[in-house]
Amino acid sequence: MSWLSVSGISLQERGNTVLEDISFSQRQFQKLAIAGETGAGKSTLLQIIAGLTQPTAGTVRFEDRRVKGPVEVLIPGHAGIAFLSQHFELPPSLRVEQVLRYANKQATVTAEQLYGLCRIGHLATRRTDQLSGGERQRIALARLLLGSPRLLLLDEPFSNLDRAHRQILKAVIHDIGAQLGITCLLISHDPADTLSWAEEILVIQNGRLVQQGPPEQIYRRPVNEYTAGLFGDYNLLQGSVAAALAAGADLPRKRKPLLVRPENVRLSASSEMGLAATVQAVRFFGSYREVDVLLQNTSIRVKTTAAYRSGDSVAVAIAPEDFWYLPSK
Repeated sequence: MSWLSVSGISLQERGNTVLEDISFSQRQFQKLAIAGETGAGKSTLLQIIAGLTQPTAGTVRFEDRRVKGPVEVLIPGHAGIAFLSQHFELPPSLRVEQVLRYANKQATVTAEQLYGLCRIGHLATRRTDQLSGGERQRIALARLLLGSPRLLLLDEPFSNLDRAHRQILKAVIHDIGAQLGITCLLISHDPADTLSWAEEILVIQNGRLVQQGPPEQIYRRPVNEYTAGLFGDYNLLQGSVAAALAAGADLPRKRKPLLVRPENVRLSASSEMGLAATVQAVRFFGSYREVDVLLQNTSIRVKTTAAYRSGDSVAVAIAPEDFWYLPSK
């Protein structure tokens, strides 16, 4: 029996399909992330798992108990599951210590340790309306953790945070898992948040689960352009250009779109190392350069640490292991 099991979840609202037949499971302590564009149904799915929204069909089971929706219970929610919405609210004008005291179900020593883990111990005497967005986020998180959840659902926890507060929150989420043994399931629209953290990623498109797998597989072997675009830039090559690149790698030609990430396109100054192309534009991003090259009237985007200038003649090649043809629809 799975620790968390989501089976055949569907939701209809005003005649529109919000979610359709979504099924997956999560092991205890497994780091699971959900990705998808705005409006794909990600937040609604988390609310159903938390017992805050009633599905039209399907069941959610947590620790072998069915999660009931708000139509079935007087007070929505499920014991052991905590949900941090991206639209969380804190009581206005109260001191942080008051907000946390009202929610506290822990011993004093345990609570103090939790405040330290959330990096909020220094905020105890501040009022909630005197806090930054990142500080408010961590206090809202601490308030949930005081209830000793075993599963923590995080809805876009990094949105609207600057780089410094984002890094702090990432460290907090890591420590929640490592020190408190709390399992996390999170949503994020930023690929840097999910690819570097998750053990497995679910991709939701128009309310349907279209791909599921480890981050590297999702990134390098997307099932469609939608999934590819969620996790970064890509080149989609067809026709004679794709055929020429395949021949240069001693691979057979396929009549499917060839998807290649910019960092997997190899540039060289030697014409013997690939197909002749011309540099169109160069953009500097600090740790790498983004280069647009023209190959047989097709523009290809490349990420490289080498220095090129517009107008340079280059050779383009792709290693055999970096070829990925999108599956037929």
